[in-house]
Order: sequence, then structure tokens, then C-alpha cells
Amino acid sequence: MIKGKSTRRFQRPTKQSDGVKTVEKLALHPRNLHRGRYDFPQLITASPELASFVSANAYGDASIDFANPAAVRALNRALLIDCYDISGWDIPAQFLCPPIPGRADYLHYLADLLAENNAGNVPSGARALDIGTGANGIYPLLGQRCYGWQFVGSDIDPVALANMQRIVDANPGLSETIELRLQSSSSSIFKGIIQAGEVFDVTLCNPPFHASASDALAGTQRKWKNLGKAAAKKPLLNFGGQGAELWCDGGEEAFVCRMIAESVEFSGRCLWFTTLISKSASLPGVYRALKKARVQDFRTIEMAQGQKKSRFVAWTFLDADQRHAWGRERWQ
Repeated sequence: MIKGKSTRRFQRPTKQSDGVKTVEKLALHPRNLHRGRYDFPQLITASPELASFVSANAYGDASIDFANPAAVRALNRALLIDCYDISGWDIPAQFLCPPIPGRADYLHYLADLLAENNAGNVPSGARALDIGTGANGIYPLLGQRCYGWQFVGSDIDPVALANMQRIVDANPGLSETIELRLQSSSSSIFKGIIQAGEVFDVTLCNPPFHASASDALAGTQRKWKNLGKAAAKKPLLNFGGQGAELWCDGGEEAFVCRMIAESVEFSGRCLWFTTLISKSASLPGVYRALKKARVQDFRTIEMAQGQKKSRFVAWTFLDADQRHAWGRERWQ
């Protein structure tokens, strides 16, 4: 288990814009196990099947073809075995295969957010809700192994949940700390999942960011072009994804705004609500929704992994005194 105090290294000063707190992170989190180059010999020792996907790149360094979905899945399996003691991980064809370093960063910065109300220490007893956990279940898997947190993972796809349950059942200690729930309503996010009297310390989400299936296909084609691959009518995306994993009416902005509006109903039962935001163009609409919901505090954490930039938005309905009381009562 990775333990540590909240840190503010490797970041630019907080920027203030229209009352929005934004913190830019210049590198992967200091507790992220994937800050350096992949140790392919060690990863191959952990998962020999990875060897067939490893070759020298244009610079003479060992690497994989990140445009190959099978290679990305094999790398993920090796990372999960070697770094997190999780075996038997796999996903059905076409399901979303997440990049583990970036997903781990989201969790580590969430840990720092919770540590603010625990005397600077990451709480080991936190309880988290992962909206749209998917067939890969990467957030509950990493969050449990890194910090010992308990998770509820929700999804509208029973096939995805069945695959995730298989992974949970295959690894000691996960079935006691990870629970999966089916969302039966495509129009609900928290409703039908958060049960009567239930409390969470944090929620997290990787929302569908395209507005339509055609928009998702166009995005996939752009990524293939950026990878130097030939155009195709239906190119495979290296990280996969299908249906509700990739798109919803209105795209990520509409989804997140709906999430914010629904979170009002559960305002006193969660310390921090959070979600990834893929497109910076979505932020103004999200900020308007947060102000309309009359949250007590919200902030944007900008993250970076090489040339790739991402961010998450966090909001709370509790004032500073209530947040400190929350930490004392639940973790101390």
C-alpha cells in the first residue's frame, strides 16, 4: 500500500479566474509509481506474454506499439501484476482500456484532497463511489491497493460489471472492499446507486466525452492520424471504448452538468464530488452549473503526463468547518 502526506511539489501556483481555484500539476504525482520509464524486463518477468509486444522504437528504446489495443492491454496486465499485485485482469474486446499512469494520478490527487481534512495525512479508511466503473474497474483496483479504500463501482452495463466482478473474485482482499452495483436508469447517476443513509467521502468519474457516435468515430480517426496510422472507416482506438463509455447526448458537458444538478440531492452525504473533464471547452458550462447548484467550494486540478493534459473538477456542499468536522468524525 502506498502511504504519504499531501504534497504540493511539482505544481504551479494556484490561479484565480472568476472565483475558480485552479492548480496546475507539471508532472505525474510524486506518489505515482509510473513517473519513470517502463522497466520492460521487470514487467516481462511479471507477465511473460508482454514480451511479444515489446520491440525497439525509433530511438532504440524498448517500447510497445501504443496504437495496438492488444499491446496496451498486455502492458496494463503487466503493470497491475508488478505494481499492484492484481492478477487475472482483462477486458472484453472493444471495452475501454485505460492508461494506468494517468488514472493513478487522479486517485493520488484525490487522496491529497481528502488529506486536507485529515491533518495532511491520506485517510486509509475512505469510502469512494466510482461512477461508470466499466469492465476495467481501474479506479477501485488502484484505489484499494494504493490506499486501502473501500469502493462502490456503478455501471449501466451488466457485461462490464460481470467482467469486473470476475477480476474482484480472482484477487484476495478485493471482494471485501469493492462492491459493484448496476444502474438501471440511463437518466440517473447517483439516484438508484446511493442507498438510504449511505455516506461517501468522495465520488469520481471518467464521463463519456463525445456528443454522438459519429463524434466519437471522428475523434478516434484524429487520434489515429496523430499516431501516424492510415485512416480507416472504423479504426480501432488504442484504449478502446464503446457506446456509453465514449458518448452521450450533449457530450461530457451535459453529463457533468446533470451530475452536478443531481448531486444537490446528496449534498450532505459526500465530502467531495469529482469528475474528470477531457475538454477545456466544457469548463465554462460546468462552472455555471456549479454556481447554480450553490456549492460551498469547487476547484479544478490540472494534470499532465508528457504532452497529454487532463484535469478534474471537485465540488463540495460543506463549508470549511463542516469539512474539518467530517474528517475528525470519519478518519480520526
